[in-house]
Amino acid sequence: MKKDILIRPVVGVSVAVTPDEQAATATAEAPGWQVFLINDNDQPLQNVIVSASGYGTNAQGEAIRTSTLRHTLPEVPPHAAAPIEALDSALFRLHNQYWVSYYIDGQVFDKKFVFAPDSIGFGQLKPISLLIPQGILAI
Repeated sequence: MKKDILIRPVVGVSVAVTPDEQAATATAEAPGWQVFLINDNDQPLQNVIVSASGYGTNAQGEAIRTSTLRHTLPEVPPHAAAPIEALDSALFRLHNQYWVSYYIDGQVFDKKFVFAPDSIGFGQLKPISLLIPQGILAI
C-alpha cells in the first residue's frame, strides 16, 4: 500500500547552470551555458535519469512547451558534478525543469528542479561548491 512506501527526502543533490564558452550553444554573440548535476553526497548516484523540459508563455500569452529530453548517467561519483546538457539562452524566459531520478544503495530518489523564467543570467551567478566557475542553482 502507498502508506507503506518509505520516501526519503533528496539531500546533497542539485542542478546548476554555468556559463561555458565550449557549450554547443555558444556563438560569437552569446556564450553558451551548461547544465550540471551535482552530487554532494558520500555515496555515488547510480542509474541517473534526467528528464529536461521547458514551459511558459510567449509575448502574446500563448502557451509554449519545449520537447522533453531524457538523459542517462550510469553513475555520478561522490562529491562530483556531471554535465547534463547545453542550454540555449533563448530558453531563459521559460521555466526550465529537470526531473532527476537516481538510486543510492538500492533506494530510489527523485526530485524536480526548476529554474524560474529569467533566473539564469550573468547577474545571478554565485560560487557553487564542486564547480570551478560560478553558476546558478535551481530551487
